[in-house]
Parts: sequence; C-alpha cells; structure tokens
Amino acid sequence: MTAIALTIAGSDSGGGAGIQADIKTFSALGVYAASVLTAVTAQNTRGVTAVEDISPPLVAAQMDAVLTDLSVGAVKIGMVSRSETIAVIADGVLRFGLRPVLDPVMVATSGDRLLQADAVETLKAELVPRSLIVTPNLPEAALLTGMPIATDRAAMLRQAEAIMNAGAGAVLLKGGHGTGADSTDLFFDGRQALELSASRIETRHDHGTGCTLAAAITANLARGHELVEAVRLAKAYLHDALVAGRSLAIGQGRGPVHHFHRWWPA
Repeated sequence: MTAIALTIAGSDSGGGAGIQADIKTFSALGVYAASVLTAVTAQNTRGVTAVEDISPPLVAAQMDAVLTDLSVGAVKIGMVSRSETIAVIADGVLRFGLRPVLDPVMVATSGDRLLQADAVETLKAELVPRSLIVTPNLPEAALLTGMPIATDRAAMLRQAEAIMNAGAGAVLLKGGHGTGADSTDLFFDGRQALELSASRIETRHDHGTGCTLAAAITANLARGHELVEAVRLAKAYLHDALVAGRSLAIGQGRGPVHHFHRWWPA
C-alpha cells in the first residue's frame, strides 16, 4: 500500500518551513502527503510579517475530509497558534484515534512568536497527552516545563521527564540550540534515554529544521518503522539536508535546508 502521512500546520509563503517543508520532506522520503492548514503566514527567510489563522470549523472540516477518505499512517501537528484551533484538532485526534507527532512550534527561526501565550497551557492539556512523541527544541522545552533553558544532559532529561509526566508517549528534546562541536538530541520514552548526536553544521541555511525533523519522523512512521528507528533515520536525513543546504542560494536571510538533496544537487 502507498504510505500516507498527514501534516496539520501553518503555511510558510517562503517555502522553507511549515506545511511546505512537511510536504517536501514526506515526498523526499517516499510518502504521499496530505495536509490540514491551520494558519497562513506572510513569511520569508528574513522573518514573519503577518499571520492569519484559519477558522477552527474549517480546520475541523479539513481533518474530516482527509481522515474519512485517506488511509493515513502517521500524523504530524505543527503550528497551532490559538486555543480554539488546538481544541478542534484535539477533538479530531480523539475521534479518529490518532497518536500524532507533536512539534510544538512556538517561535520561528527568525525569533517571531507563533504561539499565543494563553495557548501554551491548552497545548499541554489537550495535545501533549495524546501525542506519540513531542519534539521541542531547547527554548520550547523550557516554555513547556516552566524551567530555564537546559544547558546540560541532566537538565534536558529533567525537562523530558516533565513533558512525559504531562502525558506524552515519548520526547525528543532537540539540542540544535546548544553549543559544542556536536548537536545532541535526547530521546526519552520513560524506559530509555538515548543521546543522538551529529556534527554541528555551521550554516545560515537552517530555516525549517524543526518542521523537517518532525515531518521526517512522521514519514518514517508511515513507512512502518518503529519509533526509535524513525527518529534515528529522521536525524540522519536532516543532517544531510543541512549539509547540502549550505550550497543553496535561497533568499537574503536564513535560508532553508535542502529537502531534495538526494534527488538534485544544490
């Protein structure tokens, strides 16, 4: 059967993150992409200039249209900026028996805030407990847990445990905002704590890395991989996309990774 994955996220008009990055990642990994749009952003490599949310009833209608027709093997949830949107997505997740990959997109690479402050608690209450895995970066994990940004493994593990205690099935705490020669992520599922490291890539073409990693995990799950292997394969894919992305000439700011590095050279 054809592997199908669904992304529920916002649009990035510049094409580097959000729905566009997810669809590119699914496609690059051999998975058919379906989508539910939660917001439209006016965005490029230099920043976000406007955001307009899709109405919650239309978000719900999109979910119903996709999930009553397509045999979706895995679901990713990305940018959901309002409590009302989170509520209808959580209702759909419950009705269709989904266990999504949750990428808690709170702040864009440019530093622009994408999640309203009051929606953080709704996210924690409604979506974290229904998620197969949550994939925050270091600043997002700090916001989710109310702790300072982690600077070492012990602090990362404490925050991963706190997110697990909120009901997540597993946590991948991403270390890309850290320092050092390697970028080390921490995977924790309540039984094992695994460090996943790759050499840190010095590049300004890192727009959409969080979206891309979560989408790659989702695509690998749709293809039948177990969770840990899906995470390992996704990290390897993102690392290669970052390396290849250094040769891309897209935009005047922080450009995207090269999602199709396996198919055409930069």
